[in-house]
Amino acid sequence: MAIYSIGKIAEITGGFLKGENQISVHQLLIDSRSASVSSSSLFFAITGKNHDGHRYITELYHRGVRAFVISEPEDQYKALNGAGFIVVNNTLQALQRLAGFHRRQYACPVVAISGSNGKTIVKEWLYHCLSEKYQITRSPKSYNSQVGVPLSLMLMDENTTLGIFEAGISFPGEMKQLQTMINPETGIITNIGEAHQENFTDIRQKVAEKLELFYKCRTLIYCCDHVLLDKIVRHTPELAGVKLFSWSVNGLGNVQITDIHKNADKTSFRAHFKKRTLDVTIPFTDAASIENALHCLTFLIWLDIDRDTVISKMAELPPVAMRLEQKSAINGCTLINDSYNSDLNSLSIALEVLNQQLQHDKRTLILSDILQSGKKQDELYRKVAALVREKGISRIIGVGSSITKYSGLFTIPGTFYETTKAFMDSFYPGDFQNEAILIKGSRQFEFEKISGLLEQKKHTTRIEINLNALVHNLNFFRSLLKPGTKTMVMVKALSYGSGRHEIASILQYQRVDYLGVAFTDEGVSLRQAGITLPVMVMNPEPESFDTLIQYRLEPEIYSFRILEMFHKAVIRNQEIDYPVHIKLDSGMHRMGFLPAETETLCRELVRLKNLKVFSIFSHLAGSDEDNHDAFSASQIDIFRQNSDRIKAVLGYPVIRHILNSSGIERFPDAQFDMVRLGIGLYGISSGDKNRLQTVSTLKSTILQIKPVIPGETVGYGRMGRPEKNSRIAIIPIGYGDGLNRRLSNGNWKFLVGGKLAPIIGNICMDMTMIDVTGTSAREGDEVIIFGGNPSAISMARTLDTIPYEVLTGISERVKRVYIHE
Repeated sequence: MAIYSIGKIAEITGGFLKGENQISVHQLLIDSRSASVSSSSLFFAITGKNHDGHRYITELYHRGVRAFVISEPEDQYKALNGAGFIVVNNTLQALQRLAGFHRRQYACPVVAISGSNGKTIVKEWLYHCLSEKYQITRSPKSYNSQVGVPLSLMLMDENTTLGIFEAGISFPGEMKQLQTMINPETGIITNIGEAHQENFTDIRQKVAEKLELFYKCRTLIYCCDHVLLDKIVRHTPELAGVKLFSWSVNGLGNVQITDIHKNADKTSFRAHFKKRTLDVTIPFTDAASIENALHCLTFLIWLDIDRDTVISKMAELPPVAMRLEQKSAINGCTLINDSYNSDLNSLSIALEVLNQQLQHDKRTLILSDILQSGKKQDELYRKVAALVREKGISRIIGVGSSITKYSGLFTIPGTFYETTKAFMDSFYPGDFQNEAILIKGSRQFEFEKISGLLEQKKHTTRIEINLNALVHNLNFFRSLLKPGTKTMVMVKALSYGSGRHEIASILQYQRVDYLGVAFTDEGVSLRQAGITLPVMVMNPEPESFDTLIQYRLEPEIYSFRILEMFHKAVIRNQEIDYPVHIKLDSGMHRMGFLPAETETLCRELVRLKNLKVFSIFSHLAGSDEDNHDAFSASQIDIFRQNSDRIKAVLGYPVIRHILNSSGIERFPDAQFDMVRLGIGLYGISSGDKNRLQTVSTLKSTILQIKPVIPGETVGYGRMGRPEKNSRIAIIPIGYGDGLNRRLSNGNWKFLVGGKLAPIIGNICMDMTMIDVTGTSAREGDEVIIFGGNPSAISMARTLDTIPYEVLTGISERVKRVYIHE
């Protein structure tokens, strides 16, 4: 963000500056738990129904923060020498005033997006379509609230040529503040549904509130097929001066959509505007994605983006993850927990995610009453019943008086309960066997209790896998590739500790080209989980060849012995043109054919008619270190020469690949036909680490805190010896979970409440003790072992090893939780 002096911020916000007045502000904070704070951070002590930021001012001061915006008397902070305080009546409004001022410093066009669903996807797709033409500043994630919007606007700078921001509201009167801050030139309203309906008298009021965002726009883009929305838009006096630019599948809008056709994984349609016609294909078939894509298409047409760009960008629209939590459940089940909101639109979206769980044939929906939808109850549940039938759900478990009352509308097998307690009282684990389970409930039903019953692992230590970050990292590496270059992603060793089929499923959804595993058993597990992508097995063993062929896995061939033995297995299984991948040793001297063996290899590949070479590849030994660049260049040259020779002899197209994650970043001229992405997917990079996001965060909780005085000891061997009166917290993680014992005795620190707490004593098999003296830590508090800060990279450095070992060393008894946003 731009640099402001604390005095200037006081002037902008209308506050009174007390204390230090020579502080330069480079960063805004609203969350005291942020690991990244400094003397140039400005903390807004925002208050709310269940929180008060003023409680954390002293803690932040001791962590180095010196600038604060407060709404309480500053006298209580006199002891905080060198700190500056801006005293205002309302800290949230002060933040919004600052953001509004900052926005007004830039004359570039700004687009605002509102609606009940689809805001984030439309924003991300517009970024995808326009980021080559514009320097875009956009809302991070789903930052569309009264706090999220100002934080998003503060990201604008002198390089911004287009701003794209989401705006969401939960209460009447909120949109006025967002409009004042964003002041958009163009508006997009996605749709109006029941989401967050509970605080509005009816849907008309919610539409009117959302439209306030666009009162001063030049242009408003929307779908005029939404009859109520179109009517209110056209009859709102404040929008009389706004140009309406709409799309329609019914022949009514400025942009008319015809000839919609769906096939297995794509939708094509024709768009007409004036005398222009565009034939567009998108890689989605669900109704929500089609609607979101049409909003984007209409905006691109209005912006007069050239035809070829529109067609190519729409064809490449990337999937965008949602807010869902996925984890292993009892009896071989998969649990998907979605309690963000409960309405028909989000239910439909969540059901589509449920249907992506290809590892199960049976799908169960546990659904609460849908509250304050604005519809008549019988109409609402008639639609719900139709939706679950349409989505192919195997059975429904309804919880709540309303859904129970209308249980007769459901034609699929179902059980209904008046309350969550009634369901829990009748719960029998054996009723859930090898199925995918979606929990979808309004918050007041406390479905987290049901989640607790169904979870497979009760161990509070868990590793959270942020699938949004994983997708971000995948797309970052894809952005480095030349057009047409394929991507193989390595999912060996539990996907670097992140899980088995769960990561493979999201990669398949993201349409990577190949997966790579180490052993046949790993590939079989993927096939049994419904993974249909091509899978290369890098360490195939002769004993597994028949199984490998049975599951259509593709082996790495690295020696003449393996080549001959696999050919015999192919003949035995009566296969023709079975795909294989030839490994060349270009200098690493691990597995692979040596350059001196190339001519013999060529003759053998021609002779063995039942095999077909799908790829030729090699592996760089030191691509992550620039002192090995000359050697890497030599490897690439050796690989090129020998693979050229093999290709010439084979006489048919063959994929070539040599780059791993660090190679993708550092050797763009050696991409050949495909690259292999591994550790980089998880945010570990030898290049620009700031462009990747942390995927895996290892967490636990404090079981107990006890006082220990000097002279007393902690842990086995009595190695923990506090020198002063101390508070010692016991954490349920040990070397049995993969926490290396060499981190004992102060060699590593856990993050607790924003502060680092050192390990005291020896790490036990199941427990670790940390010193939380001087913190406000309490029993039950969350503890971070590694994630963003401290990081897995730092832990690896402490252990004198590599991040691969840290990530893959996490035991399977540690619960994997997958986060979708």
